[in-house]
Amino acid sequence: MPDDRLITHLRHVDLAVPDFDKQVDFYTGLWGLSRVADDSGVVFLAAEGSPEQYIVRIRKDEQKRLDLIAFGVATPADADALAERLLAAGVQLITRPGAMDTPGGGYGFRFFDLDGRTVEISAGVEPRRHRKIEPRESIPVRLSHVVLNSPDAAATRDWYTRHLSFALSDTLAHPHLGEMMYFLRCNPQHHSLAIASGPHTSLHHASFELRGIDEYMFGTGRLLRAGIRKIWGPGRHLAGDNTFSYFADPHGNTVEYTTELEQLDEDAWHPHVYDFTQPEVSDQWGTANPIDEIIAQETFNEPDRGVFVPPPL
Repeated sequence: MPDDRLITHLRHVDLAVPDFDKQVDFYTGLWGLSRVADDSGVVFLAAEGSPEQYIVRIRKDEQKRLDLIAFGVATPADADALAERLLAAGVQLITRPGAMDTPGGGYGFRFFDLDGRTVEISAGVEPRRHRKIEPRESIPVRLSHVVLNSPDAAATRDWYTRHLSFALSDTLAHPHLGEMMYFLRCNPQHHSLAIASGPHTSLHHASFELRGIDEYMFGTGRLLRAGIRKIWGPGRHLAGDNTFSYFADPHGNTVEYTTELEQLDEDAWHPHVYDFTQPEVSDQWGTANPIDEIIAQETFNEPDRGVFVPPPL
C-alpha cells in the first residue's frame, strides 16, 4: 500500500440527465436504490446495505453528463492535506476544503482530474442507518466501482497514481491495439476505479455490488424480465474475479450488477497484463455473449458535456 495514500473508498457517482423522472424511476423501481433526499431537480439515492448517505445523485439538466465521482478520506485533516498536495502539483481546485451541505454534511472539496472530470473528496460525513441485506434480496449493497473512458488512458492512469496514490492492480491489453484498461485501487478491493481507452472523455460504467451470487442472478433476471436492454453478461471476469451483468439505463449510461470482487493482499500483489481477446479473460464462465464492437460502442457512451465545467451544485 502506498505510504502517502489518503483516499479510503469510493462514495458516490453523480449524473445529470434531461428526463429526470424516467431516470429516477429506473434506479428506484428496477435497480433497487432508495430515494432518501430531494432538492429542487435533484434526488439522492442510497443502497440499503451501505452506510453512505447516498451512492447515486441524479440532477435534472438539459444535457446528459457525469457531474462528479466522489471519494472518501478518513479525516478533515486528510482532506486538507490532499488539497494542499494537489495545489502544490498544479491541479485546478474547483472549491477549497470546507463544510458540505449535501446529505450527511461533512468536510470536503472538488477539483478537475486530467480529463476535466469533477472529483470530490470528503470526510466526516455522517453514516446513514443501514441494514443487512437478506438472502435472495436482489438490491445493491453498495457502489462497487466506477470505470471512466479516456482518450489517453495511460496518462489518466498515471495522473491518478501520482496525485491520488491509487495503485495499479491489473491491465487489460489487446495483441494489436495495446493496453486498453487499467484497474486502480485505493484499498484492498481489486478496483474502485478503472480507466478505459476510449475515443472521448465519458463514463464507461458504474457498478453496484449485490449480496452474493444468488442475489446477483435474481437481480439480473428481474431486469431481463422487465425488458431492460442487456449489454453484456451474465459472466465472470478474470481481472478482479467478479461477476458481471451490464445494462443500459434510460439515458444510455452502462450500469453493472456484480458481486464477489476480489480482495487483495496489497503487500504481496503483483499486477498482471491480461489479453482480453482470450475468452476466459473476459468471461471465465463462458456464459456471456461474446464481446464485440457493439458492446464497445455501448460503453464508449456519448462525449461528456461536463469536461472542465463544474456541476452547478
